Amino acid sequence: MRSFSGAGVEGQLIKYVVHAILNNMEYIHEQHTVHLIVYHIIWCPKRRRKVLQGKVADHLKQIIHEVVKDHEWEVLTLAIQPDHVHLFLRANPYTLPTDIARLIKGRSSHLLREAFPHLLRMPSLWTRSTFYSTAGNVSAEIIQQYIERQSKT
Repeated sequence: MRSFSGAGVEGQLIKYVVHAILNNMEYIHEQHTVHLIVYHIIWCPKRRRKVLQGKVADHLKQIIHEVVKDHEWEVLTLAIQPDHVHLFLRANPYTLPTDIARLIKGRSSHLLREAFPHLLRMPSLWTRSTFYSTAGNVSAEIIQQYIERQSKT
């Protein structure tokens, strides 16, 4: 898999979007947890084939949004390139990051290959490789404030 870590205009745009989104996000408070879990996930079609274009890309976007909705995650940014997918999403503490990609890749492979027969010629739609990165807005200062606040109670 090609390196995406901040290289070129695409990497700069992703860094800008991540920074802008994270600075405006609030923690989710549930019964026994407080969380802000954000992942950047990238995956590619088998052999980096440029098949994610036109109606295929549109249908893939729809499938990703359906899977995300089913699992109560939130898409922050989705960029479908002809030979890879960038997904920046907010998840919950009950979901493994590997499950996110597995669920999306599994459903999309099945539905896309069913809808677009030319994809059946590929041995499989997606590579087994996936890139995962975490993102958050917790600084050392915030952690220190949290510890101090907890020490007072």
